[in-house]
Amino acid sequence: MIRVLNRAPVKAAAAAKPKRLVKDVPTIQSMVPTRQLHSSYDVALVGGGIVGLATARELILRHPMLSFVLLEKEKELSVHQSGHNSGVIHSGIYYTPGSLKARLCVRGATLAYEYCEKKGLPYKRCGKLIVAVEQEEIPRLKALYERGLQNNVRDLSIVDAKGIREREPYCRGIMALDSPYTGIVDWRMVALQYGTDFKEAGGTVVTEYEVNDISMATESPAGSTEGMKYPIALRDKQGNEIRCRYVLTCGGLYSDRLSQISGCSREPRIVPFRGDYLVLKPEKHYLVKGNIYPVPDPRFPFLGVHFTPRMDGSIWLGPNAVLAFKREGYKVYDFNARDLADALSFRGLQKLVLKNMMYGIGEMYRGVFIGAQVKILQKYIPELSLSDVLRGPAGVRAQALDRDGNLVDDFVFDGGVGDVASRVLHVRNAPSPAATSSLAIGEMIADEVESRFTL
Repeated sequence: MIRVLNRAPVKAAAAAKPKRLVKDVPTIQSMVPTRQLHSSYDVALVGGGIVGLATARELILRHPMLSFVLLEKEKELSVHQSGHNSGVIHSGIYYTPGSLKARLCVRGATLAYEYCEKKGLPYKRCGKLIVAVEQEEIPRLKALYERGLQNNVRDLSIVDAKGIREREPYCRGIMALDSPYTGIVDWRMVALQYGTDFKEAGGTVVTEYEVNDISMATESPAGSTEGMKYPIALRDKQGNEIRCRYVLTCGGLYSDRLSQISGCSREPRIVPFRGDYLVLKPEKHYLVKGNIYPVPDPRFPFLGVHFTPRMDGSIWLGPNAVLAFKREGYKVYDFNARDLADALSFRGLQKLVLKNMMYGIGEMYRGVFIGAQVKILQKYIPELSLSDVLRGPAGVRAQALDRDGNLVDDFVFDGGVGDVASRVLHVRNAPSPAATSSLAIGEMIADEVESRFTL
């Protein structure tokens, strides 16, 4: 059943002590069908995650006279990557100076804090320590500091072992990079607020509409007097059809398959990696005040385990990074034959595995035997013990890979082929930290849409 959603913010209370009081926080349960689905729109956006919603919001605010529809295959918005992440507002330390990721993250963090203040969404600027526990990590830590300064990250400083204990009394390390501008927020709450902004500006949100065909229409809709004003047809598996002038897809875990629908290459390919978290028992929450991260090891493709406080008061530890057997598989035994076959048959993944064989085995081992993961965490908080943790939630990351096994670390845009090419734009990759950068990414994608399409 297709559901058409309209504006409907409701009152909600924050579980943690917020930076500000919560005003009208949107929940998807409050969004109910209020009118019949129109068949034609100027712009259709596919994908109701945080990037799609931020972009929809930005476009409709720029072009209030146009009609917009956002299509989401699930019953609710932002239930996948946007609703299964660490909840960190990153400050922009890690990224190559001058790169698009660096600029978008730094600007995105500023916009995120401003947006939460304006909308009354709760957040905490609890800070982050990137901690060196071995002498060999200190040169990399100092290089990160220089990189952060070049990226104009706010209020960065290097602290010694005493400074670490002053900020995190139970953390031990030789030296650390202190980033007080790093914070935490419920990114799904933020994404839903983007959706509320979009609807209040006149946009339409349609859930339970899984697009499986994007093509040029061959005739005008029955009963239409507008001819071929809306030449692109979007169809779902039930045969429902929506017409539009232009299409933008922000498909996340399915971005490669959405692109293929309109004739694009499947590459870069999306390979799902699941990250399993541990949670600290409530009686041990005193061990952690803010975010505690390791110094990244450039030999390995992922960041490593860390300590992350949450807005609900819980503390997550991890995650690991293992191949998910299903693109939206949040449990160890979740399985989809097509998803797994796609991943294992892709030469890019095979090369990535060969280059990181021992690292991958270690990640799988730590996923099964949580004592091994606790042992790594004890390097930072020695007082932590196996009895202090429980298995927690998981998230799935849409990792774009090229055929040589390289992680695609930048944004990728693609059009269709043939007649649809001039009217379709696919966001093939929006790399981490996409949530932090979401408002800045929305601006960038809107600029790209305006440069390609005559709105």
